[in-house]
Amino acid sequence: MSSLEGRVAVVTGASRGIGAAVARALHDAGAKLGLASRSGDDLGIPDAVAMPTDVRDPEAIRRLVDATAERHGGVDIAVINAGVGSYGPFLDIPFEEMEEIIDVNVKGALYSIRAALPYLLESDAADLVMLSSEAGRRGLPLESVYCASKFAQVGLIRSLDHELREKGVRCTNVAPGGVATDFAMGRGRTPDMPELAGMMSAEDVAEAVMYVLTRPRNHRILEVAFRPMTEPSMG
Repeated sequence: MSSLEGRVAVVTGASRGIGAAVARALHDAGAKLGLASRSGDDLGIPDAVAMPTDVRDPEAIRRLVDATAERHGGVDIAVINAGVGSYGPFLDIPFEEMEEIIDVNVKGALYSIRAALPYLLESDAADLVMLSSEAGRRGLPLESVYCASKFAQVGLIRSLDHELREKGVRCTNVAPGGVATDFAMGRGRTPDMPELAGMMSAEDVAEAVMYVLTRPRNHRILEVAFRPMTEPSMG
């Protein structure tokens, strides 16, 4: 893996699952970190800036990003990962779950990017990575509200690529299929689901993120989409 020595990265939803795997991979590659999560866990990573952060609160994510930039001298990478989901028939999804999905996945992404972008624009090697999903590339059954939020993320980053490319900020959607984490447990997922056995790991997704971040600066990867071999293709 190429070194990211000297670069500063903010990761949202960093305390577990994909976010924690990405944070550890970034640390192993030499990056300095700001870790945003509701728990404020620093994952035991030396010198990481970590504080309880709800991405639905624009002031909370701004404080975390500003503190990271103050300690480490800027921000070069933003990995927008915080997310929630709920699976099941559309009419069975409670309104409060619908609102949470939109607030965290859509508004939280917008607020996180707004907080990080002024620093990314000052960097000479800036990357904005959205942990979107295959659910943001095609409609999937029993994932209507989650798909809606992920389509929004994909559209957001595709639009920002047009806006930010000439300013030196690379924008990428990383869109995995099924990943075996505790994501959406009790909201359509259960630990005994047989499908989990064939899903990818959080570390698999972190490897894709690191591939994006370590490409030569003279090109950009717009999207990385990948699925487990056990998952059927869908139109």
